[in-house]
Amino acid sequence: MALFRNLLRPATYEDFVSGFRWRIPERYNIAVDVCDRWAAADPQRPALLDVAADGRVETWSFAALREASNRFANALRAQGIARGDRVAVLLPQSPAVLIAHLAIYKLGAVALPLAVVFGPDALLHRLGNAGARAVVTHAGGLAKLAPLRDALPDLALLVSTEGPGDGALGFAELLAASAPDFTPVDTAADDPALMIYTSGTTGLPKGALHGHRVLLGHLPGFAMMHEFMPQPGDRMWTPADWAWAGGLLNALLPSLHHGVAVVARKAEKFEPEEVFRLMADLAVANAFVPPTALRMLRTVERPRARFDLSRLRTLASAGEMLGPETFGWAQAELRLTVNEAYGQTECNLVLASCAGLGLARAGSTGKPVPGHRVAVIRPDGTPAAAGEIGQIAVARPDPVMFLGYWRDPAATEAKFLGDCMTTGDQGRVDADGYVHFVGRDDDVITSSGYRIGPGEIEDCLLRHPAVALAAAVGKPDPVRTEIVKAVVVLRPGYQASDALAAEIQDFVRRRLSAHEYPREIAFRPSLPLTTTGKIIRRVLRDEG
Repeated sequence: MALFRNLLRPATYEDFVSGFRWRIPERYNIAVDVCDRWAAADPQRPALLDVAADGRVETWSFAALREASNRFANALRAQGIARGDRVAVLLPQSPAVLIAHLAIYKLGAVALPLAVVFGPDALLHRLGNAGARAVVTHAGGLAKLAPLRDALPDLALLVSTEGPGDGALGFAELLAASAPDFTPVDTAADDPALMIYTSGTTGLPKGALHGHRVLLGHLPGFAMMHEFMPQPGDRMWTPADWAWAGGLLNALLPSLHHGVAVVARKAEKFEPEEVFRLMADLAVANAFVPPTALRMLRTVERPRARFDLSRLRTLASAGEMLGPETFGWAQAELRLTVNEAYGQTECNLVLASCAGLGLARAGSTGKPVPGHRVAVIRPDGTPAAAGEIGQIAVARPDPVMFLGYWRDPAATEAKFLGDCMTTGDQGRVDADGYVHFVGRDDDVITSSGYRIGPGEIEDCLLRHPAVALAAAVGKPDPVRTEIVKAVVVLRPGYQASDALAAEIQDFVRRRLSAHEYPREIAFRPSLPLTTTGKIIRRVLRDEG
């Protein structure tokens, strides 16, 4: 499916912009595009490499995925799941996640991806608000759902990948008993396909409903992030949960659109050494790694000398500000420039960088992706001047933009200022047109008349040899309105002390300025993170 007037790699960003035209078909189905199309053209082409805990790798072809998803679509239909019904997927990275998604799209239902780390309250809110009719999960998910069933009257079907029992039907058993042929529902590009709940950094999470076209909307930004995939030898892996827009739409589905195999690995914990070993053993060529995970990889000494990363061609990141420190580390230690991207659950991958086009700058998330109209605006909607902090906004219509918040038209309307979808994220544009992410509206610190973004402080903190992870927040102060408080996770071998806190404060003061340095340092064993790896700064602010 061609989205570009010229499929050849453009020589410059300007060429890419001038040569780009959206070509969104009227009828489109994600599953047909990323699976059935390839199964017909090249049935045995590898689509998914599933890595077991003991290191064994099971390869799924596009033909095998088509048959399995057809069987599951038939099974769901036989259980009363119909077009438009919401079907939740509560599983870690695995073939079952992809099979379920494909089946749901083929059925014309709406996929509701949920992170396995969600607790009962988080699950109750999302499943109840969505009116989910079915959940595909495992034994751990069933245990969480058991006490919630009475409060979820719409939930009619549970399917477990670990076999029947506890009120659930068995996933494998349903596939075995169902026919291998299924005619996908003829969906329009604007028909609902999936609903991803916002991360809840502010307020209750809201369901962002997306049409099938959302995948096509991601492709130009994905091309920039991964240097115009597909290239010979490309193979994708991400540690990001496929329940997150980043894992699903910045990695899994766009790779399959291009016929590129994806590595799946269920991991209980992010272990930096194991990550490098996985990328070496599986010959990963393309990785999408959120900023917090990249900062954790910095703790591994001499990664290229210890692991064969010769096949690693592209490294992309999104979700938070990466910062010059981690950007420089990747260039020095991995010999790769991290291609950063920006977006939201409601409108993802609208800014990106691309080193191959000469579009990469430390501390910047890049420029508007061709096909998307992005600006930094003032409260009245007018464009901010170069260097002026304002709110990042995206103009509609846009194929990557959400259809609206589920059953919340008022919140949907409030998201827009005229034809601009506001993001609640502060940013600035430099003189060369690069967009710099500053922070969420409520993350910006106001101190002695200055507006301070946490990202620059956090990046400076990471340069101190004792600091593994850091977050900067505002703490109320009667004189300065707020002071900057830093919450720090130390590297192994360092102990928290007043002397170390003073050393870190002086380190930042000498490198930034007197008004930006943290006047208070708190040490923590870990930082509170959303399921997408973003720091939940409101938790740290609430701690005082």
